Amino acid sequence: MKVVRRRFCLALVAVAAAACQAAFAQEDPAKYPTKPIHIIVGFTAGGGNDIIARVYGQKLSESFGQPVIIENKPGGGAIVATEYVAKSAADGYTLLVGASGMAINPAVYAKLPYDSVRDFVAISELASFPLIMIVNPSSPIKSVAELVAYAKANPDKTNYSSSSASFQLVTELFKQKTGAPMQVIPYKGANDSVLAVISGQVTATIADAGPALSQVLGGQARALAVASPRRMEELPHVPTLKEAGADVDAVLWSGLFAPKDTPPAIVRKLENEIIRIARLPDVIARLKPLGILPVGNSSEEFSRILAADIARWGEVAKAGNIKIAQ
Repeated sequence: MKVVRRRFCLALVAVAAAACQAAFAQEDPAKYPTKPIHIIVGFTAGGGNDIIARVYGQKLSESFGQPVIIENKPGGGAIVATEYVAKSAADGYTLLVGASGMAINPAVYAKLPYDSVRDFVAISELASFPLIMIVNPSSPIKSVAELVAYAKANPDKTNYSSSSASFQLVTELFKQKTGAPMQVIPYKGANDSVLAVISGQVTATIADAGPALSQVLGGQARALAVASPRRMEELPHVPTLKEAGADVDAVLWSGLFAPKDTPPAIVRKLENEIIRIARLPDVIARLKPLGILPVGNSSEEFSRILAADIARWGEVAKAGNIKIAQ
């Protein structure tokens, strides 16, 4: 009996020693980062979130002295990328650039493989950006009122492209406010969604300024309205949706997230860097022409924004009985 107890005790000591050794083997957060950081984006290259990720990633690489690799994992309204990061090691080396879909997806999907609040640490809001409603420049539709009239007259022929639940819910809100019947056509990325309008595959889309603004300024797309509270400096003659008669006000955001249990010291280091980078003149100069406003706020503030948006879009989805099947 004594031999058995002695062996049992020795086994416990060995397990405890191994656990302690593993703990000490973990990287000292004060030395973070010591290897490349991977930032995952849930959309194709060229969209607003991809652009934001690359701008901030470059600056993080410069300040940390380590490569910051941007990986695009499109699919399922960013669910694929979000689940991937949620299940990644909580060591600060796999991060997510999450769009407002972090707040909208819980409202429209009956079941998600992650929880936007419980499975992540909201590090900082990277940027906010207005949305632009566009149509093909050869389209006879030249105003929001004409789009609504056309949709009501041609309900079977009127559709819109959407690359995520965020854009779909904003457009569905537009439909609720105006009574315009429009069918959604899903695309993997915002750039693809805009190109669908340019190629004549769909009637219209509401997309972020990143891929849409250059097409509007270049004449490849016609802007009917912006969804922000104020007109864009780059499009001074384009009205807001409210000015155009649709009671819709929506500004989406992009933020940096880490898996839950990421060491607080690493979160603070990333948070401080994002706040610093967002105020750099060259970052502002690079993003402003795209209609993107760098933000950079505290983890606590960003967490409050996330919670408030989950509540807001949940109400919109419920009112419209909007559910997306996976």
